[in-house]
Amino acid sequence: MATVRSLEVYLDLLSQPCRAVHILLTCNRIPHKVQTVALRKGENRTAEFTKLNPMKKVPVMVDNSFTLTESDAILKYLASKYDIPEHWYPWQPERRARVDEYTAWHHTNTRPHAAEVFILEVVLDGALAQLDDTLDKLESMFLRRQPFLCGDDITVADLLAVCELMQVRGSASGRDVLLKHPQLQRWRSRVQAAVGDSFHQAHAILFTIRDRHRLCFSDLKIFLFLKEKSLNC
Repeated sequence: MATVRSLEVYLDLLSQPCRAVHILLTCNRIPHKVQTVALRKGENRTAEFTKLNPMKKVPVMVDNSFTLTESDAILKYLASKYDIPEHWYPWQPERRARVDEYTAWHHTNTRPHAAEVFILEVVLDGALAQLDDTLDKLESMFLRRQPFLCGDDITVADLLAVCELMQVRGSASGRDVLLKHPQLQRWRSRVQAAVGDSFHQAHAILFTIRDRHRLCFSDLKIFLFLKEKSLNC
């Protein structure tokens, strides 16, 4: 008789899509086991992990003998298979199509533009302008006057978007790209309230590393200041 394996997910919580998967699993209490894959240590390039995903990317899900990659596919699979509230990925065709519409748009808009600001951080003008345009579209095309991106209830689309936009908060500056977008700030608060502690659990490592880098940068500035004083005595 074949052994039934529990659901396993291979994640690095410094990755935005991984955090979206983690939040969906934890806030819905889906039994699972997390296998941490530290991208910064190159653990995604090992022979063992490459067998799971030849693209060497996270997240990866293994459900018994079924292996699935790509966060969008994983989120929708989990919402479809497991006994969680229907609003995460609605069954009604029109409501489901709205979620699919956003997740398709997400990968060429919210995701690359937010990631560019996080990566560049210092050379910001062009990246911020592009992200601001994306945020305007996020408000006008999807959020409009409704509580969540695809209607009255939270869906996997909201998880993908909020994790992407939180990534910039993990930079040394802690920049909040939603400061000029009060409507999106209120949406983010509603998402946080809807998923509870799962939100903070998923983002804890991102903020821990941010704060560590801030401390190192502060120590460097003090060192340079003292060095400058000693050279000019």
